[in-house]
Amino acid sequence: MRVLLDTCVWGGAKNFLSLSEHHVVWAGDWERDPGDSEILSLANTEKRVLVTLDKDFGELAVLRRIPHCGIVRLVNIPAKQQGSVCLRILEKYGEELNKGSIITCDEKRVRVRPPEVSALS
Repeated sequence: MRVLLDTCVWGGAKNFLSLSEHHVVWAGDWERDPGDSEILSLANTEKRVLVTLDKDFGELAVLRRIPHCGIVRLVNIPAKQQGSVCLRILEKYGEELNKGSIITCDEKRVRVRPPEVSALS
């Protein structure tokens, strides 16, 4: 799966996911942070699932209807666990993400917001 990790995601998650044969780009490797709208647009252009800790991306996708190829938001997941949690989400919910779902994951639950709900909100 093609993945773009936001700068707020632990950089070690890139290596963790790459070892599982995902094609991963980490925004923390870029010279500058282009801002949330540009990151979401770039992820969409490159057909990448965006992984973030930031709730603003969901708001951009739902309220401003900015197109995307799936978003995973990790909530209160310790940095060194972000790679393994993200891998489980990608493996279990890959089909939903490929359809444009927004997935929010915390230590206790996973919430999947299908693209139809995102488009109607």
